[in-house]
Amino acid sequence: MAFVAAVLVVLAGAGGAGGAALNSGASGGGGAAPVESISVRKWDAKRAARGGDTDGAMRHLGVAIAKQALKQETDCLGNSFGQVRDFFARTPCTSLDRLLLAVGDHAGNAAVVSVVWVTFPGRNQARQFDRVIDEQGSGDVKPLSGGLVGLPEIGFTARHYWSETNDTTITIAEAEPAAGQVEPDLLDAMTEVAAQLPRP
Repeated sequence: MAFVAAVLVVLAGAGGAGGAALNSGASGGGGAAPVESISVRKWDAKRAARGGDTDGAMRHLGVAIAKQALKQETDCLGNSFGQVRDFFARTPCTSLDRLLLAVGDHAGNAAVVSVVWVTFPGRNQARQFDRVIDEQGSGDVKPLSGGLVGLPEIGFTARHYWSETNDTTITIAEAEPAAGQVEPDLLDAMTEVAAQLPRP
């Protein structure tokens, strides 16, 4: 029996919150933000993310969420490829939640962040899956389409990637630049922070 999942798309107002710039050449009289400031902001962002405050987490990193889409379903096999898909063929998941965030700053720099939560019946399956998904070139769970948040199709490369294991759930976060100039360190921070978000 086919499972049809609804896609929830939410427009998020910037509300004047995305004040800090994504790239080192952005506006502001103080010049480039040092690398250390990203580390400090990442600490606060992780705390907000663990509490389920997605908007606040991104604000701590200096960006605002422009649009987001969420899809909840159970078809891990049909939404994966490579060795990851082979794993699901042997070990079905119990749920799949996918979130896509379009984020940006006031200078026109933008990025897209994918967050995927995969849940298994037991911890052993989750640990086994974590070993597969973290291996470079092993495939992936397909992120949601960029079209859901008003962007062209984004090719996720896993250059900016983070995963977290929490009991029977694996959280996979990936980020890619979408417009302007987004520093790689910030893209890495976005994935590390987004991977702390609790499953919807």
